[in-house]
Amino acid sequence: MQPRRAQFSRIWFVALGLLLAGVTYAGLAAAPNGPKPATEATRQANAALLQSLPFSDRADFEDAERGLIARPHTLTITDGDGNVVWDLEPFKKFIRRDAPAPDTVNPSLWRQSQLNMIYGLFKVTERVYQVRGFDLANITFIKGDRGWIVMDPLLTVESARAAHALVKQHLGDRPIVAVIYSHSHPDHYGGVRGLVDEADVRAGRVRIIAPEGFLAHAVSEMVLAGAAMTRRAAYMYGTFLPRDPQGTVGVGLGIANAMGTVSLIAPTQSITKTGQELNIDGVKMVFQLTPNTEAPAEMNTYFPQFRAMWMAENATHTLHNILTLRGAQVRDALAWAKYLDETIELYGDATEVKFQAHHWPMWGKANVRSYLEKQRDLYKYIHDQSVHMLNFGYIGPEIAEYLQLPPDLAQYWPNRDYYGTVRHNSRAVYQRYMGFYSGNPSDLNVLPQEPAARKYVEYMGGEAAAIERARTDFERGEYRWVAEVLRHVVFANPDSAAGKELLADAYEQLGYQAESGPWRAEYLQGAYELRHGVPSGSAGQTAGPDTLRALPPSLLFDLMAVRLNGARAAGTKLKLDIHFTEPKERYELTVARGVLNYGRRTAEVAGADASLTLSKMTLIELQAGETSLDQAIAGGALKLRGNRAAVEEFLGLLDQFPQAFNIVTP
Repeated sequence: MQPRRAQFSRIWFVALGLLLAGVTYAGLAAAPNGPKPATEATRQANAALLQSLPFSDRADFEDAERGLIARPHTLTITDGDGNVVWDLEPFKKFIRRDAPAPDTVNPSLWRQSQLNMIYGLFKVTERVYQVRGFDLANITFIKGDRGWIVMDPLLTVESARAAHALVKQHLGDRPIVAVIYSHSHPDHYGGVRGLVDEADVRAGRVRIIAPEGFLAHAVSEMVLAGAAMTRRAAYMYGTFLPRDPQGTVGVGLGIANAMGTVSLIAPTQSITKTGQELNIDGVKMVFQLTPNTEAPAEMNTYFPQFRAMWMAENATHTLHNILTLRGAQVRDALAWAKYLDETIELYGDATEVKFQAHHWPMWGKANVRSYLEKQRDLYKYIHDQSVHMLNFGYIGPEIAEYLQLPPDLAQYWPNRDYYGTVRHNSRAVYQRYMGFYSGNPSDLNVLPQEPAARKYVEYMGGEAAAIERARTDFERGEYRWVAEVLRHVVFANPDSAAGKELLADAYEQLGYQAESGPWRAEYLQGAYELRHGVPSGSAGQTAGPDTLRALPPSLLFDLMAVRLNGARAAGTKLKLDIHFTEPKERYELTVARGVLNYGRRTAEVAGADASLTLSKMTLIELQAGETSLDQAIAGGALKLRGNRAAVEEFLGLLDQFPQAFNIVTP
């Protein structure tokens, strides 16, 4: 199956690590047809929001600056070859504390971006320090009796190393005795090799602690659908948008992702139950497991000596995603609320300071408790009222349109739509319970986008008539409807210059009005691609060798089964004996009826067409096209007995997924 109306080079088959390490698309900055200014309708919408929220409340700015020890005057981080992996300077040029929101930026998102730009080394409370603004996430250093305990070592080796250097400069050089991963997303473990040597971990000098199930989820979440998630993440994070008031101003959860080396060292100890305690270097910790909330494997941590509560990514200064726009399995909003309630019950009366893996801390027992209660009720309200409405027969888009938070929740800054939104989270709740089908039979067997678009345009009276009416609606500021109409025009005729330009204009204004950083990025990236096409270039490294080594054989075979072209394989029967030297395991792979099946075996596979003795990494390279049979055999990485042609036929049945595909055009 070919990608829609596009030809692209292949991508590395595993798309992990937030997909952004080393990614470069050529030609994006040199856009001859630049963005448009805000329209009067957009200016009015943003001005109305400015009047509706408590912008005079400056408590968050005081909290974000509290405890500042030092910040570098400039913050640009490079790798060993001099490549920039993190650069705050372009954002500093226009996101200033005293600057009002530009017409092209939602004023609430602008406020969040101003807060996210407060960076440096901070003291949170006794013996607890954070470096913020060196990556999308925070890195936390807790002072033990002789060394540092690190919480969540950022996404990349380079950003973690730079943050550690700032700590050593101002707090002294102490050994790192433990690293704690709060959850299984790579911006919370990927920088670990910038801090510790794996030899010290193996020798027991450094402990690596994570919630139960961490490693499996860390390497599996984005494997099977990784190519699609890679493409969509470019939209969600605005990675390739210009850093200016008409481009990205941050993603709400932080400013951006670092683009360096993603690493992983496996945990040496798992936390298996809530209430489990550890004493590391004189620091007592009490853990609360929160699986299937913000991540499949996640945990909060309470520090009784400091009366401090670490909330991982379960409670930040934004509404989070129940379903992330890049694609993922739907999260459980009800479980999320229940775990926050458990946090309040277990630790609420004993917590004086709350800190977490993104954004700034909060102090004061009453303040923290009120915050946790409002975050709990935020997820509970979205869940309960979405289910309430679906039981009246409302479907996802209707629930998204009509569900509104009560004022006590909506007017609270940490509950705003900076990352997740009430609109798409309510649809995610609907999806979790009801699936894709609305219940209306007309939705049961819908036409694909292209043939449906042609019929829509025909019914509208043709392309010219549809565009003319859309221009009138655009002038009225009805951008949502213009986007709905013109997507059909573009899918009916992808060469419609007028249709694509007007649709891009509509997306652009919707982006300028969006309070959510990812929504803004989605709209603006869509506008860019309508005007200039899909960015071309190499996707670079999306998963480092640490992640690939941790990939279990079963997941590798599951991925190969997904990559198998079932239509071409329908008449093929193959049986392969796969004998791994690392890990020392043996598997039987069969292809029949267009399906790849596998099973672990203890002896040589009888009747195999061919037997391969190789490491798991060699098989990864073979099936991804990174090496050939000839190269692997000649280099001694592969021993092959039997029918070589059967192996070649098998590898030829595995499709290489494109690194990019069309989204806003067919």
